[in-house]
Amino acid sequence: MTPSAPRSWDLVVIGGGSAGLVASKTAAGFGARVLLIESGRLGGDCLWTGCVPSKALIAAAADGRRGQDAFARAFASVRRAVASIAPTDSREALEAAGVTVISGRARFTSPRTLNVDGTRIAFTQALIATGATPVTPIIEGADATRIRTTEDFWELTELPPRLVVLGGGAVGCELGHAMGRLGATVTVVQRGPRILPREEPDASEIIERAMTADGVSIRTNRTVAKIRSSDSGEGEGSRVVVLDNGEEIGFDVMLAALGRRSGTAGLALEQAGVRTGPDGFVIVDRMLRTSNRRIWAAGDVTGAPMFTHTAGVNGSLAASNAILGLHRKAETAVVPRATFTAPEVAAVGLQAADADPRRHRVVTWFHDHADRAIAEDTEDGYTRIVVDHRGRILGGTIVSPRAGETVGELALAVHAKLTTADVAGTIHPYPTFNDPLWNTAIADVRHRLGRGAVSAAIGVLRRLRGWSLR
Repeated sequence: MTPSAPRSWDLVVIGGGSAGLVASKTAAGFGARVLLIESGRLGGDCLWTGCVPSKALIAAAADGRRGQDAFARAFASVRRAVASIAPTDSREALEAAGVTVISGRARFTSPRTLNVDGTRIAFTQALIATGATPVTPIIEGADATRIRTTEDFWELTELPPRLVVLGGGAVGCELGHAMGRLGATVTVVQRGPRILPREEPDASEIIERAMTADGVSIRTNRTVAKIRSSDSGEGEGSRVVVLDNGEEIGFDVMLAALGRRSGTAGLALEQAGVRTGPDGFVIVDRMLRTSNRRIWAAGDVTGAPMFTHTAGVNGSLAASNAILGLHRKAETAVVPRATFTAPEVAAVGLQAADADPRRHRVVTWFHDHADRAIAEDTEDGYTRIVVDHRGRILGGTIVSPRAGETVGELALAVHAKLTTADVAGTIHPYPTFNDPLWNTAIADVRHRLGRGAVSAAIGVLRRLRGWSLR
């Protein structure tokens, strides 16, 4: 702390990940006295162990090269990407934006004070943005095995000949697919009946085909019973995982991608009167206020959809509500998500499985009729939207190269309550992977033009026009 530090900060932000960084800069931009406390590296999981390194790895694995040299180039790309982006989240950048930054572990001592490594800090308001940490499974025989998570996966220096990935969600599929493309023998073990269980079954099937084609083996409806030594020795590089059906799979590296738990350990939230749920995540209302009206929370620590974009937006919203006394509510319905396998899967809003046939219509455009997909030989995909009786777009799923980009237009359409006529009437460049979204909109408009009063009116106009030209 500096001698000029205020006796009580307007806003103390705990955690320097996406939510905390955006919240700090937002509050400082309003002229507030802001203190950011971070116990580790500024930038959070997204920069160091999540979005940035994984997307760099995925991009590097797409060139078709395999083996140790390809792995070395890929991980060099990861390091370059992280190093290039890190200055944006640095102490210098924050201080230039008017935020004071200190390193240390924060612990609440009362509803309006906390302690950082022995220093008492008072605040008018505080924001908890400590994120979440990867879940490490408890498995018989795991004591002699290093089970890696996304936190230390990036410390690998050599391509593992055999990689076992526990979990077939977005992280497991992304990293498993990329490593398979680099030449590792990858096995994904998924507890449920299919990978990417949050996505549509059609999407899961396409991604499973793509991963299998790149050499990834997938075991669904399977759990791990135990880990044992192989005949070749002990430690990482010489172990066997035994599944619940007795199948044995040798591995050199094991990666757990089994979800995340709240990062509130050591905060002493009870001292501040901040309630948490049974799962440990901080309970907040729609405005992101906790049970202590002076303390807010944003990002993964709240159990909200664990995406960097959600954390950043909610960090800004919480800071705005705290400093300006606004009552803005966090968006919960229109939260786009993307899984960056090859092809990608992206979704937002109402999905086909949840649509009511009495009130909604589902329109699908398969990519074997999409010219860009045909040109690039990537036809195994589709675009599917859900619309209401007035043609308003309520949500959908896209499976395609660059689906993570296309879903932005779909998210905007849902958020702005646009109709298929709005999208169909907007000129799109050709040929792109956005064409299928445009074509689904056109298909729905044509469907509506051929029905009911609209169809009858078109018939009348056509006949009147014909008579006028006689």
